[in-house]
Amino acid sequence: MDGFRLAGALLRCLNPETAHRLTLWGLGRGWAPVVQAADDSLLHTRLWGRDFSNPLGLAAGFDKDARAMGPLLALGFGFVEVGTITPRPQAGNPRPRVFRLAEDAAVINRIGFAGGGMDMAAARLRAWRDAGGPGLGGGLVGVNLGKNRDSPDAPADYAAVAGALAPYADYLVINVSSPNTPGLRALQDRRALERIVEAVAGAVSKALPRRGPPLLVKIAPDLTAADQADIAAVALSGAVQGLIISNTTVARPADLRGRHRVQAGGLSGRPLFASSTAVLSDMYRLTRGKVPLIGVGGIASATDAYAKVRAGASLLQLYTALVYQGPALIPAIKDGLAQALRRDGFATLTDAVGADHR
Repeated sequence: MDGFRLAGALLRCLNPETAHRLTLWGLGRGWAPVVQAADDSLLHTRLWGRDFSNPLGLAAGFDKDARAMGPLLALGFGFVEVGTITPRPQAGNPRPRVFRLAEDAAVINRIGFAGGGMDMAAARLRAWRDAGGPGLGGGLVGVNLGKNRDSPDAPADYAAVAGALAPYADYLVINVSSPNTPGLRALQDRRALERIVEAVAGAVSKALPRRGPPLLVKIAPDLTAADQADIAAVALSGAVQGLIISNTTVARPADLRGRHRVQAGGLSGRPLFASSTAVLSDMYRLTRGKVPLIGVGGIASATDAYAKVRAGASLLQLYTALVYQGPALIPAIKDGLAQALRRDGFATLTDAVGADHR
């Protein structure tokens, strides 16, 4: 992995978006490590009728247009989430719009759902599935759904993307929590969310009448207690099959040191860990452990990953930590998580989920 550490250091000398484009370009050409070893059986878990070889996934935002699922899975992830994908292509917000806070192991972004739209993503996902994906490394692929910035009808936008991409997704995510699309977070309101969920479920049922992929909602870390209770009620109603906790935060902790800390946008990375884990714990309690939760936000070590599991996460995701630590972080987290589970006497990963609540 030494070569990849050097490559990472060189990439961090570039503009963040340029570095990201080069990384995707390299992945597409096979310039990435391939994990050959099988995952520790203790890390295997089964959710929504799907087998995850390990619980560690790549969060949405890295592979926005479904360009590199196979190479990313080959890094050792148990699953990868592509998107956010909107019905129509859109450029997103003006640049610069991504800022590293290296002193804080954090990133601020205000990209705003930039991407090529659902038709491009559907074509790539279809070709990848037809070629016998998931390719080297195994794993599953989720699809993160968004709305176009100028759309007057949010439920219709989410339904359109869901209908187009459901046939190629192992799960679908309604993203109503990005801070970078005006008015989006207001869609976490119970009535607004219920309308979107109903529209998406209808579109998925039409596209796949027998059985569609599970439907999840990704929520913000900045919710009030009332917001959390409303979302938990929607989840417990059976309308959705899981929650992802959490997206980036608009809060700015007082101890941030990076010179870009005043930039607008969503903050991710280490400063998000405590607040996102607190919301994860709250949602596990509010849903009484009956709704699968994916914990994301600030994971940068096996210790962080284990804390999310004990707080209530059945699966995990990361992204920002890869910017600073590179692909060697993936096996390090998996190995350390398996060691922590054995140390504390858990026979399976599932046994440890929510342990702090017992």
